[in-house]
Amino acid sequence: MANESKGRVTSTSTDGQISTELASRRTGMAFQRTRMSADRTLMSVIRTSLSLIGFGSTIYQIFQKAHDAQILRSSTAPRNFGEALVFLGIGMLLLGIGYHVVFMTGLRRERHQLRADGLIHAESQFPVSLTLLAALFLLVIGVFAIVSMVYAVGPFG
Repeated sequence: MANESKGRVTSTSTDGQISTELASRRTGMAFQRTRMSADRTLMSVIRTSLSLIGFGSTIYQIFQKAHDAQILRSSTAPRNFGEALVFLGIGMLLLGIGYHVVFMTGLRRERHQLRADGLIHAESQFPVSLTLLAALFLLVIGVFAIVSMVYAVGPFG
């Protein structure tokens, strides 16, 4: 029973202590699973936004090149459609990032409160989401793309 004086629960601890310890660890793992689930949700938003931005840029460029080669008299409507797809992708990405940040802030707050109450150990790290960093990077690329398309500067101009 020397282990219990240090606060560590082992197989020699009482059934109640073991049960409480296991419940605490399951709750801690549930927080990690929830965090990973939020990352997967953001990845699906990234995938959809990337498709919209990519398709919009492609449509814009195809019709711009066809207009420049004098194959088409006017490419305004298809180019506007391409721009709209890029705007939609950027908007969706902004909403996804906003939702992710709000959700993760609430999850961290709840985890911190449970740790302060002594209900979970919270020994493992809760790192910055690499998925969020990738989403922010894609957002910057999307903004550069739409600025380039709308103001005719850069690679799409």
